[in-house]
Amino acid sequence: MRARTANRSGIVIRRRVTPAGDIIVTLLTPQGKLKAVARGGVKGPLTSSLNLFHHVAVQVYQGPHNDLASVKQAVLEGALPTLAEPGRYAYAHLMAEFADALFQEGEFSEQAFDLFSGALRGISRQPDPEWVALVMSYKLLGLAGIVPQTARCARCGTPDPGHPDPLGGQLLCGNCAALPPYPDAALDFLQGVVRRTVRASMDAPVPPEQRPALWRALERFVTVQIGGVHSWTQLVPMQAAASG
Repeated sequence: MRARTANRSGIVIRRRVTPAGDIIVTLLTPQGKLKAVARGGVKGPLTSSLNLFHHVAVQVYQGPHNDLASVKQAVLEGALPTLAEPGRYAYAHLMAEFADALFQEGEFSEQAFDLFSGALRGISRQPDPEWVALVMSYKLLGLAGIVPQTARCARCGTPDPGHPDPLGGQLLCGNCAALPPYPDAALDFLQGVVRRTVRASMDAPVPPEQRPALWRALERFVTVQIGGVHSWTQLVPMQAAASG
């Protein structure tokens, strides 16, 4: 492999500081996901630019014998300071972890970048960041081709199911279910969120008291299909406070 330098513009979706003081970052860019290291970044000029959720322009160098590219320059192109607020940060962090899990390094997906950046803007600005995060989480899953089964019972295939599936996060018919059916608004959301436009879903929010069940379904579905997502632990206290 030849050494090469490349310029990329993307959003920091993961950031880790090593014991040596290096900063390892993952960017979501219109060209796909990019992982790189800023050597000595904690004490260098790059540290303030390479913060979580920052939109940065970076110059990276890929050596012939290095698996990880090195960040040589980083310029901040945009930041959303309100994402640091407790009521918004947990949802933004969840979206970043989703993007990291769903999209692979080098995978071209300009649509994923646009959807994710739009999600962060919505979480930072909208008065109901929880609803933005819920809608956009399902939209990211749909873009990745990981879509919950809603037309038929996940166990027996009976059409038009309406009950929660506590194991797989999908839908069950009345004969297979042990839990009461979803309220109409929550069921309509689950059945239509992937195919509807973002605007249509945003204009028809599910009442807050029905959302915990939707988050539980999403958590179970993601855990089964993708694996554990650590950000769920940050959402539990927020949901408990909201319901209290």
